[in-house]
Amino acid sequence: MKEGIHPDYAEAVVKCACGETFTTGSTKKALHVEICSKCHPFFTGRQKLIDTGGRVDKFKKKYGIVDNE
Repeated sequence: MKEGIHPDYAEAVVKCACGETFTTGSTKKALHVEICSKCHPFFTGRQKLIDTGGRVDKFKKKYGIVDNE
């Protein structure tokens, strides 16, 4: 490996939107993420439906899909 061309690799603090924090290695000092393993549906077993800007309703209206609730 060449000397002087690689960034410094150090311990970094990762902060999730759910409030969870943990440390990992990175070239940055702090990382901010939206979803981590504590709140991701795959790991928790809970399904969260996130409808950003009414995308689901817009899709249903466009294709004439009716909810059977």
